[in-house]
Amino acid sequence: MADRSMKGDRSEILQKAYDLGFDYEAKYMGCSQCVLAAIQDLFNVRNDDVFRAASGLAGGVGICGDGCCGAYLGGVMALSQLHGRTRDNFEDPKRTRGKAFDQAKKLHDKFIAEYGSTICRDIHQRIFGRFYYLRDQEEMEKFEKAGGHVDKCPVVVGKAARWVAEILLEET
Repeated sequence: MADRSMKGDRSEILQKAYDLGFDYEAKYMGCSQCVLAAIQDLFNVRNDDVFRAASGLAGGVGICGDGCCGAYLGGVMALSQLHGRTRDNFEDPKRTRGKAFDQAKKLHDKFIAEYGSTICRDIHQRIFGRFYYLRDQEEMEKFEKAGGHVDKCPVVVGKAARWVAEILLEET
């Protein structure tokens, strides 16, 4: 799994996951990659190919808003990076990917409990009181003015990173 030489107690590790996710989203944007980077850095499992593969998932996929939240998808990717089936085990006769399914369900349940949805549009509605269509420049400006990358989406990303870290720590 992850690098178990991580220093700190559980609460420190979870806070670091939150802080990394929050800071990456505030600075770099791209919710899916920011959750992934936080988990990869925290658990010392950097994989640039997995990170790159998350590029188009931000903002409800392609910043369209009507797909799953990028932070949620980045979290699922982080869990699957560590516990999914490999290409060498494509047939997966022992169903090793079952652990990734179970962990993804746990993350799903945390998003539902907190936001009532895993859909970007719905999460926008919950945290902003409205949806912003980020492909439109005027909407993007309104999103930013409303704190989009100051205190709204960074909180979602921070929580997603913390939840993923929590799920990963459950096995230790």
